[in-house]
Amino acid sequence: MSKEVRVRFAPSPTGPLHIGGVRTALFNYLFAKHHNGKFILRIEDTDQTRFVEGAEDYIIESLKWLNLIPDEGVGFGGNYGSYKQSERKTIYQKHIEELVAKGKAYYAFDTAEELDDLRAKGEDAKEPFIYNWSTRNQLKNSLSLPENEVQSLIEKGTPYVIRFKIEKDRTILLDDLIRGKITIDTNTLDDKVLFKSDGMPTYHLANIVDDHLMEVTHVIRGEEWLPSMALHELLYEAFDWEAPRFAHLPLILKPEGKGKLSKRDGDKHGFPVFPLEWKTDEGLSKGYREEGYLPEAVLNMLALLGWNPGNDQEILTMDEMIAQFSLEKVSKSGARFSPEKSIWFNHQYIQQKRPNDLLPEFNTILQTFGLEANDELSLKVIELLKERANFVKDIAEQGKFFFEAPSTYDEKAVKKAWKDDSKEILEDFSALLQETDFTADALHQAMQTFVDTKEIGFGKIGMPLRLALVGALQGPDIPVIMELIGREETTKRIKSLINAQS
Repeated sequence: MSKEVRVRFAPSPTGPLHIGGVRTALFNYLFAKHHNGKFILRIEDTDQTRFVEGAEDYIIESLKWLNLIPDEGVGFGGNYGSYKQSERKTIYQKHIEELVAKGKAYYAFDTAEELDDLRAKGEDAKEPFIYNWSTRNQLKNSLSLPENEVQSLIEKGTPYVIRFKIEKDRTILLDDLIRGKITIDTNTLDDKVLFKSDGMPTYHLANIVDDHLMEVTHVIRGEEWLPSMALHELLYEAFDWEAPRFAHLPLILKPEGKGKLSKRDGDKHGFPVFPLEWKTDEGLSKGYREEGYLPEAVLNMLALLGWNPGNDQEILTMDEMIAQFSLEKVSKSGARFSPEKSIWFNHQYIQQKRPNDLLPEFNTILQTFGLEANDELSLKVIELLKERANFVKDIAEQGKFFFEAPSTYDEKAVKKAWKDDSKEILEDFSALLQETDFTADALHQAMQTFVDTKEIGFGKIGMPLRLALVGALQGPDIPVIMELIGREETTKRIKSLINAQS
């Protein structure tokens, strides 16, 4: 590509960032880095009625957690700011005046009530109302009213919007990098509002102006904006600007049924749809970070929702994704989200981590259990248990008995493991332990020698001993448990079980 690639992620601060938005940010990031370009964060906050306090900070924190660090943007600096649309009003004012002067846009004084009435009449007549070439000359706007009346209305402070004047009888040829060639008849388009009565631009004007001034070369965004592509191409033409290349990403679909993935699906089935948790007066929505997902696993999972590297590889590092990413390999059809697959990805990444990488989170979780962390023991427990874990919290939950002796014993396990001779067997084995090296190999041999000498089955010592150490009939190999907790603690736990059953 001859020009430096510049892409932008432009969320609105109207609430938490959905993982569909995260995937849009990721695909922009991968495309930029693949072409040694720039990834820009722009906050599109022109709709002040939907602004949510804290949403902007949430977006930035989410990108930082995922390590999708913008090269420019709100909170990251750059030479094309401001990167927040609410701080660019004078820029939009200048450009909308240019369109009006060119005859490409016009003032419209119709009230919301008048337009609602026209829409209702259109529905009754089964002829949907559309504000365009077919109706504009019969409505209250600067195309139908005398110039002096228009000026008078403006001077009196009559509320107005500014609409884009769509040409009649034109065929627009569009070329989307994912969807391919698209043909649009301008007679089907309405004269979109570009400037609202509150003095703020709509998305359509603001994003066109900003993309041009910020020298954006590729607009990679969600499928929901595909119907606006023709309007945006016409706006570029109206300004005599070169349009960027467009690419519209497929939807992320519900795990089952029709439609796109929503917050309601996450609430219903108990999985997160936001990168970080989001608290409101109505409650708390789960976040991938707080649920224990690793950011690398979340990104890997999202990358393969709608994009395929062209091989069977599923686990990809960020460098591998950057190297292999191309819009040509992005699917046109929706990608179905799988909660189970997201857990699978996290499991794979947990396995790749060294115990030291997982230690801080592991110790933090132990502390929430009221347990005192011990780095040396923690590292050994992580190494021992992580193979079967999907999350670090699984390791902590399964391994907390290493840090705290059982205070109760599973009732079903007691019935199964505790027999009339269990007290004598444990006392005899406990005595043997005082003369045994406390390594897993030596302890295993001691157990084998013990059952051979006593001429008993392995379960006669194994089950009550495991019950004493764990409080249940689960956990890793008994000799390994004994080695990690040590001779004194092992002996103490055996005595506690004997006393509890006496």
